[in-house]
Amino acid sequence: MASYGLEGRAAVVTGATRGIGRAVAAALAAAGARVCVTARDAGAVRRTARELDGVGLAGDVADPDHPREVTELALRAFGRIDIVVNNAATNQPYGPLMDADPEAWRTAFAVNVEAPLRLVQCAWRAWLAEHGGAVVNVCTEGAGHVGPNVGAYGTSKAALLHLTRQLAGELAPRVRVNSVSPGLVRTEMARFVWEPGEREVAAGLPLGRIGEPEDVARAVLWLASDAADWVTGADLLVDGGTRVRAANTSGAYTVHERLRTQAP
Repeated sequence: MASYGLEGRAAVVTGATRGIGRAVAAALAAAGARVCVTARDAGAVRRTARELDGVGLAGDVADPDHPREVTELALRAFGRIDIVVNNAATNQPYGPLMDADPEAWRTAFAVNVEAPLRLVQCAWRAWLAEHGGAVVNVCTEGAGHVGPNVGAYGTSKAALLHLTRQLAGELAPRVRVNSVSPGLVRTEMARFVWEPGEREVAAGLPLGRIGEPEDVARAVLWLASDAADWVTGADLLVDGGTRVRAANTSGAYTVHERLRTQAP
Protein backbone atom coordinates (compact mmCIF):
# COMPACT_ATOMS: atom_id res chain seq x y z
CA MET A 1 0.00 0.00 0.00
CA ALA A 2 1.24 3.50 -0.83
CA SER A 3 2.73 5.43 2.06
CA TYR A 4 2.37 8.91 3.49
CA GLY A 5 6.07 8.85 4.30
CA LEU A 6 8.29 11.41 2.60
CA GLU A 7 11.70 10.23 3.73
CA GLY A 8 14.48 11.28 1.39
CA ARG A 9 12.39 13.97 -0.31
CA ALA A 10 12.61 17.74 -0.26
CA ALA A 11 9.85 20.34 -0.33
CA VAL A 12 9.44 24.07 -0.85
CA VAL A 13 6.55 25.76 0.97
CA THR A 14 5.61 29.42 0.47
CA GLY A 15 3.93 31.53 3.12
CA ALA A 16 5.31 28.97 5.54
CA THR A 17 5.78 30.85 8.82
CA ARG A 18 2.20 30.96 10.09
CA GLY A 19 -1.27 29.55 9.61
CA ILE A 20 -1.82 26.94 6.93
CA GLY A 21 1.67 27.29 5.47
CA ARG A 22 3.35 26.69 8.82
CA ALA A 23 1.15 23.65 9.47
CA VAL A 24 1.91 22.26 6.01
CA ALA A 25 5.65 22.70 6.42
CA ALA A 26 5.50 21.00 9.82
CA ALA A 27 3.43 18.10 8.47
CA LEU A 28 5.82 17.50 5.58
CA ALA A 29 8.81 17.63 7.92
CA ALA A 30 7.13 15.22 10.35
CA ALA A 31 6.58 12.83 7.43
CA GLY A 32 10.30 12.83 6.72
CA ALA A 33 10.75 15.55 4.10
CA ARG A 34 13.40 18.24 4.33
CA VAL A 35 11.71 21.58 3.97
CA CYS A 36 12.69 24.94 2.50
CA VAL A 37 10.37 27.64 3.82
CA THR A 38 9.79 31.14 2.53
CA ALA A 39 7.79 34.17 3.67
CA ARG A 40 8.28 37.92 3.94
CA ASP A 41 9.25 38.12 7.63
CA ALA A 42 12.97 37.30 7.86
CA GLY A 43 12.90 36.59 11.59
CA ALA A 44 9.94 34.25 11.27
CA VAL A 45 11.59 32.45 8.36
CA ARG A 46 14.74 31.87 10.42
CA ARG A 47 12.74 30.57 13.40
CA THR A 48 10.59 28.27 11.30
CA ALA A 49 13.53 26.85 9.37
CA ARG A 50 15.38 26.20 12.63
CA GLU A 51 12.37 24.56 14.29
CA LEU A 52 11.82 22.26 11.31
CA ASP A 53 15.52 21.52 10.80
CA GLY A 54 15.25 22.96 7.32
CA VAL A 55 16.34 26.06 5.43
CA GLY A 56 14.56 29.29 4.61
CA LEU A 57 14.67 32.42 2.53
CA ALA A 58 12.79 35.64 3.27
CA GLY A 59 11.25 37.49 0.39
CA ASP A 60 8.17 38.50 -1.53
CA VAL A 61 6.78 35.76 -3.77
CA ALA A 62 5.67 38.44 -6.22
CA ASP A 63 9.32 39.42 -6.80
CA PRO A 64 10.19 37.78 -10.14
CA ASP A 65 13.61 36.75 -8.81
CA HIS A 66 12.35 35.12 -5.61
CA PRO A 67 11.21 31.76 -7.05
CA ARG A 68 14.59 31.24 -8.69
CA GLU A 69 16.39 32.14 -5.47
CA VAL A 70 14.25 29.75 -3.42
CA THR A 71 14.78 26.96 -5.93
CA GLU A 72 18.53 27.48 -5.90
CA LEU A 73 18.61 27.44 -2.10
CA ALA A 74 16.66 24.19 -1.90
CA LEU A 75 18.92 22.54 -4.43
CA ARG A 76 22.06 23.67 -2.62
CA ALA A 77 20.73 22.48 0.72
CA PHE A 78 19.01 19.24 -0.29
CA GLY A 79 20.18 18.39 -3.79
CA ARG A 80 16.60 17.95 -4.97
CA ILE A 81 13.06 19.38 -5.00
CA ASP A 82 10.27 16.80 -4.97
CA ILE A 83 7.34 18.81 -3.62
CA VAL A 84 6.18 22.39 -4.18
CA VAL A 85 3.39 23.86 -2.05
CA ASN A 86 2.13 27.26 -3.17
CA ASN A 87 0.43 28.66 -0.10
CA ALA A 88 1.38 32.36 0.05
CA ALA A 89 -1.56 34.62 -0.75
CA THR A 90 -3.09 38.05 -0.33
CA ASN A 91 -6.76 38.93 0.21
CA GLN A 92 -6.30 42.54 -0.91
CA PRO A 93 -7.88 44.63 -2.35
CA TYR A 94 -10.85 44.08 -0.05
CA GLY A 95 -14.12 45.68 -1.01
CA PRO A 96 -16.44 46.06 -4.01
CA LEU A 97 -14.72 45.51 -7.34
CA MET A 98 -16.08 48.82 -8.62
CA ASP A 99 -13.82 50.49 -6.04
CA ALA A 100 -10.80 48.24 -6.58
CA ASP A 101 -7.48 49.99 -7.15
CA PRO A 102 -5.94 48.66 -10.40
CA GLU A 103 -2.49 48.33 -8.86
CA ALA A 104 -3.83 46.37 -5.89
CA TRP A 105 -5.76 44.16 -8.31
CA ARG A 106 -2.58 43.42 -10.24
CA THR A 107 -0.77 42.64 -6.99
CA ALA A 108 -3.44 40.10 -6.06
CA PHE A 109 -2.82 38.23 -9.29
CA ALA A 110 0.96 38.61 -8.98
CA VAL A 111 0.89 36.93 -5.57
CA ASN A 112 -1.96 34.45 -5.99
CA VAL A 113 -1.45 33.32 -9.60
CA GLU A 114 1.81 34.45 -11.18
CA ALA A 115 4.04 33.57 -8.21
CA PRO A 116 2.85 29.94 -8.07
CA LEU A 117 3.45 29.58 -11.79
CA ARG A 118 6.95 31.07 -11.55
CA LEU A 119 7.92 28.74 -8.72
CA VAL A 120 6.64 25.68 -10.55
CA GLN A 121 8.52 26.78 -13.67
CA CYS A 122 11.75 27.10 -11.71
CA ALA A 123 11.32 23.78 -9.92
CA TRP A 124 10.39 22.07 -13.20
CA ARG A 125 13.50 23.27 -14.98
CA ALA A 126 15.77 22.55 -12.03
CA TRP A 127 14.53 19.10 -11.01
CA LEU A 128 10.93 18.06 -11.61
CA ALA A 129 11.07 17.65 -15.40
CA GLU A 130 13.69 14.92 -15.10
CA HIS A 131 12.86 13.36 -11.75
CA GLY A 132 9.13 13.96 -11.23
CA GLY A 133 7.31 15.12 -8.11
CA ALA A 134 4.17 16.78 -6.81
CA VAL A 135 2.76 20.29 -6.68
CA VAL A 136 -0.05 21.36 -4.35
CA ASN A 137 -1.66 24.78 -4.65
CA VAL A 138 -3.72 26.23 -1.81
CA CYS A 139 -6.88 27.72 -3.30
CA THR A 140 -10.13 28.48 -1.46
CA GLU A 141 -13.65 27.12 -1.14
CA GLY A 142 -14.75 30.67 -1.98
CA ALA A 143 -13.51 30.32 -5.56
CA GLY A 144 -16.67 28.34 -6.25
CA HIS A 145 -19.15 31.09 -5.45
CA VAL A 146 -19.60 34.85 -5.14
CA GLY A 147 -19.04 36.64 -1.83
CA PRO A 148 -19.18 40.27 -0.75
CA ASN A 149 -15.96 42.30 -0.75
CA VAL A 150 -13.66 39.42 -1.73
CA GLY A 151 -13.94 39.67 -5.50
CA ALA A 152 -10.23 40.13 -6.15
CA TYR A 153 -9.29 37.27 -3.84
CA GLY A 154 -11.93 34.91 -5.18
CA THR A 155 -11.24 35.73 -8.82
CA SER A 156 -7.48 35.28 -8.46
CA LYS A 157 -7.97 32.00 -6.59
CA ALA A 158 -10.35 30.80 -9.28
CA ALA A 159 -7.56 31.52 -11.75
CA LEU A 160 -5.18 29.50 -9.56
CA LEU A 161 -7.69 26.65 -9.58
CA HIS A 162 -7.69 26.62 -13.38
CA LEU A 163 -3.90 26.98 -13.44
CA THR A 164 -3.76 23.83 -11.30
CA ARG A 165 -5.74 21.86 -13.87
CA GLN A 166 -3.77 23.31 -16.77
CA LEU A 167 -0.44 22.41 -15.19
CA ALA A 168 -1.71 18.94 -14.31
CA GLY A 169 -2.37 18.35 -17.98
CA GLU A 170 0.89 19.86 -19.20
CA LEU A 171 3.25 18.29 -16.66
CA ALA A 172 1.83 14.77 -16.61
CA PRO A 173 2.99 12.09 -16.24
CA ARG A 174 6.17 13.34 -14.54
CA VAL A 175 4.54 15.72 -12.06
CA ARG A 176 1.19 15.53 -10.31
CA VAL A 177 -0.47 18.91 -9.74
CA ASN A 178 -3.42 19.26 -7.37
CA SER A 179 -5.01 21.82 -5.09
CA VAL A 180 -6.77 22.04 -1.76
CA SER A 181 -9.60 24.50 -1.19
CA PRO A 182 -10.04 25.34 2.49
CA GLY A 183 -13.18 26.81 3.97
CA LEU A 184 -12.99 29.14 6.96
CA VAL A 185 -9.80 28.28 8.87
CA ARG A 186 -8.49 29.73 12.12
CA THR A 187 -5.69 31.83 10.62
CA GLU A 188 -4.52 35.38 11.13
CA MET A 189 -5.50 36.24 7.57
CA ALA A 190 -9.12 35.21 8.25
CA ARG A 191 -9.31 36.47 11.84
CA PHE A 192 -11.66 39.30 10.92
CA VAL A 193 -14.19 36.72 9.73
CA TRP A 194 -14.12 34.09 12.47
CA GLU A 195 -13.12 35.93 15.64
CA PRO A 196 -16.16 38.24 16.09
CA GLY A 197 -18.65 35.36 16.00
CA GLU A 198 -16.95 31.98 15.87
CA ARG A 199 -19.76 30.15 17.65
CA GLU A 200 -22.37 31.37 15.20
CA VAL A 201 -20.21 30.58 12.18
CA ALA A 202 -19.35 27.10 13.46
CA ALA A 203 -23.01 26.35 14.20
CA GLY A 204 -23.81 26.68 10.52
CA LEU A 205 -21.26 24.06 9.44
CA PRO A 206 -22.21 20.38 9.30
CA LEU A 207 -19.06 19.42 11.22
CA GLY A 208 -19.75 22.03 13.88
CA ARG A 209 -16.44 23.90 13.95
CA ILE A 210 -14.27 26.14 11.84
CA GLY A 211 -11.12 24.63 10.41
CA GLU A 212 -7.67 24.45 11.93
CA PRO A 213 -4.49 24.82 9.84
CA GLU A 214 -3.66 21.19 10.58
CA ASP A 215 -6.88 20.07 8.86
CA VAL A 216 -5.61 21.54 5.61
CA ALA A 217 -2.04 20.35 6.21
CA ARG A 218 -3.16 16.72 6.40
CA ALA A 219 -4.89 17.08 3.03
CA VAL A 220 -1.77 18.61 1.49
CA LEU A 221 0.35 15.80 2.94
CA TRP A 222 -1.88 13.21 1.32
CA LEU A 223 -1.75 14.89 -2.08
CA ALA A 224 2.04 15.25 -1.86
CA SER A 225 2.57 11.62 -0.87
CA ASP A 226 2.58 8.37 -2.81
CA ALA A 227 -0.81 7.61 -1.29
CA ALA A 228 -2.22 9.96 -3.96
CA ASP A 229 -0.03 8.75 -6.81
CA TRP A 230 -3.01 8.31 -9.16
CA VAL A 231 -4.46 11.76 -8.43
CA THR A 232 -3.74 14.81 -10.54
CA GLY A 233 -5.75 17.83 -11.63
CA ALA A 234 -7.96 17.43 -8.55
CA ASP A 235 -9.21 20.02 -6.08
CA LEU A 236 -9.81 18.71 -2.56
CA LEU A 237 -12.38 20.64 -0.52
CA VAL A 238 -11.41 20.93 3.14
CA ASP A 239 -14.29 23.05 4.37
CA GLY A 240 -16.13 21.34 7.21
CA GLY A 241 -19.05 20.73 4.86
CA THR A 242 -19.54 24.36 3.84
CA ARG A 243 -21.08 23.40 0.50
CA VAL A 244 -23.48 20.81 1.91
CA ARG A 245 -25.05 22.67 4.83
CA ALA A 246 -28.60 22.35 3.53
CA ALA A 247 -29.98 21.47 6.97
CA ASN A 248 -28.73 24.70 8.54
CA THR A 249 -27.72 27.67 6.41
CA SER A 250 -27.13 30.13 9.24
CA GLY A 251 -23.38 29.75 8.92
CA ALA A 252 -23.46 30.81 5.28
CA TYR A 253 -25.35 33.94 6.22
CA THR A 254 -23.01 34.65 9.11
CA VAL A 255 -19.82 34.33 7.04
CA HIS A 256 -21.21 36.54 4.31
CA GLU A 257 -22.34 39.11 6.83
CA ARG A 258 -18.84 39.18 8.32
CA LEU A 259 -17.38 39.77 4.88
CA ARG A 260 -19.93 42.46 4.18
CA THR A 261 -19.45 44.40 7.41
CA GLN A 262 -15.88 43.69 8.57
CA ALA A 263 -12.58 44.62 6.97
CA PRO A 264 -9.29 42.74 7.44
